[in-house]
Amino acid sequence: MSTTPDPRTAGITVRDMTLDDVTAVSVLEQKLFPIDAWPLQMFLDELAQPETRRYLVAESADGIVGYAGLMCIEPIADVQTIAVVPDYEGRGIGTTLLTALIDEARRRYAADLLLEVRADNPRAQRLYLRFGFEQIHVRPRYYRDGVDALIMRLQLTGDEETREGGQP
Repeated sequence: MSTTPDPRTAGITVRDMTLDDVTAVSVLEQKLFPIDAWPLQMFLDELAQPETRRYLVAESADGIVGYAGLMCIEPIADVQTIAVVPDYEGRGIGTTLLTALIDEARRRYAADLLLEVRADNPRAQRLYLRFGFEQIHVRPRYYRDGVDALIMRLQLTGDEETREGGQP
């Protein structure tokens, strides 16, 4: 991805998630994913493992408007979660968060970055495809409401320039 700041993210700060953020993130999680929301304790458990985890929040004057998390146990990294408040979608926040997770996976020497995405979430799928992720599997009825999960992979080894932003 370009290092030029995205003007759509003006006024948005991305930083590491702290314990002070967990309550607000958990409230957002319940609103954004009412059927499959993580319990608050899960976020606490994830933050307690910095040797294999990295969690970020995107913040505006309105508060936390997005968050994302990565687990990396070399040679595989997994996007654990990524979410943006609907009123803030289309402003490049998801792109910024995903870029940071990819950079972190590379920093931790992951060969592949995996994620699950709902089969009924074309907006997220387009984002991942733009970054060069490919669908490698389907988990039937993975989500509690019966929707399939698409398993996607981004290979991080090899020519970096062919992967950044999905440009061949």
